[in-house]
Amino acid sequence: MSLADEKLETTDASSGLSSHSRDDLEKRLVRKLDQRMSIIVLLYIMNNIDRGNITSARLAGFEEDLHLQGNQYATLLSIIYVGFIIMQVPANMFLHWLERPAILIPWSMVIWGIISTLTGLTQNYTQALLARLLLGFAEAPFFPGIIFLISGWYKRDELAVRVTLVSFGSVLSTAFGSLFASGVLTGMQGNLGQAGWRQDTWLFYLEGGITIIVAICAMFILPSFPHNTKWLTPEERSLAISRLADDGYGRMDGPGKRTSIQGLRDALCDWKVWWFTILLTIERIALSFGFYFPTLVASMGYDMTVTLLLVVPPSVLATIGAFVFSRYSDRTQKRAMFILASNALTAVGFIISFCTMNTAARYTSLFLMTQNAGGQMVFWAWIKNTFVREPAKRAVAIAVISGLSSVGSIAGPFLWPLNWGPTYRYSYAICIATLGVATAMIGVMHLHLKWVNAQIERNEQDVKNINDLPDPVGFRYLV
Repeated sequence: MSLADEKLETTDASSGLSSHSRDDLEKRLVRKLDQRMSIIVLLYIMNNIDRGNITSARLAGFEEDLHLQGNQYATLLSIIYVGFIIMQVPANMFLHWLERPAILIPWSMVIWGIISTLTGLTQNYTQALLARLLLGFAEAPFFPGIIFLISGWYKRDELAVRVTLVSFGSVLSTAFGSLFASGVLTGMQGNLGQAGWRQDTWLFYLEGGITIIVAICAMFILPSFPHNTKWLTPEERSLAISRLADDGYGRMDGPGKRTSIQGLRDALCDWKVWWFTILLTIERIALSFGFYFPTLVASMGYDMTVTLLLVVPPSVLATIGAFVFSRYSDRTQKRAMFILASNALTAVGFIISFCTMNTAARYTSLFLMTQNAGGQMVFWAWIKNTFVREPAKRAVAIAVISGLSSVGSIAGPFLWPLNWGPTYRYSYAICIATLGVATAMIGVMHLHLKWVNAQIERNEQDVKNINDLPDPVGFRYLV
């Protein structure tokens, strides 16, 4: 049997199922997929911990020991995103061609785990800068690759919850990273007779080593795509492909598949890709407080251990909020309104911190600020819904938006210089302004997609009137 015949057979394998049998099979398929995808939570945790471990090390004398001056610490935070800008588009184009995220993503983890471990050996600013730059190149395939992987399996009304569930690691990493750092930074001080933060290179050794172990396990658990994942039965494979096609997705394989280069051209010529890119760039500047979250908690006057522990509750609430936002976003099939609500809560948090140094009020404001996590999860589901129809274009669009918007993450750390603390009023003012601009741009895109949907409905109604056909069911953007 030829490969084409095999694909045709698997495509048609579930066509004879009754509606009830198909529903049961689909539930089992989604449940099996959810179980496999759940490891991404752990991958996200390790990704964010490895990227953000210097924020915890800062509390233990990282800057003093490396003799950092001026904006050098901010540069170490932002330099990682240079690799994102350069590598995310080529990495996702390569992933679309390779069609094996179960290979590419874990191997990128192994590389960044090694680099993260070696960061603990740096002796000066130049070495630390090089390590962080290489870390950015190694981590670049991860986020857009994960987003593209998820979008290759789930229907549009399943996406927001799944993005949130598998992305819980990015939210929980702040909590777990702080708890882990608190234990390491206080429990291993004095090992090897090192002074300052050198007592705490264990933070880098342990986190990097755990990342490598997790990556090796992920190679055997992560799926690739429906047409080439071996642990699916023929019926499950057929259903996984057909249910996405019914939902308006383009095929990942077979005749008509567009190449990665064609996807690049399609994405770069779509103004919506650039609108989302600029929007997210501005929003990332507004959300730059995340780089300094332990520092902002420390501004309330607590010692290192208490500060790291106080980081945990806002992160836990952010996790709960993200699930609630995404759950109702999928249920209502609305996107923009939940992103706007998330931004509103974050803005209130900024305003409180801008207006007062009262300890209780500022700590409360941190709970509100972290609610941006829910909006970010829904935002990425919205992007995938908007570019759902062509996989090659979707792969590049996700990478362009994620990669180029990292300019905001490069600029963000420079908004929080020490001489603006402990109030950071100027920082909060900039965040309020940029968040307002991003929110306005979200509103414009929402109105545009509503207008496009209205046009589609009018065109379909015209066809129905001419041909006297039942109401056609066509593609609609989720708004």
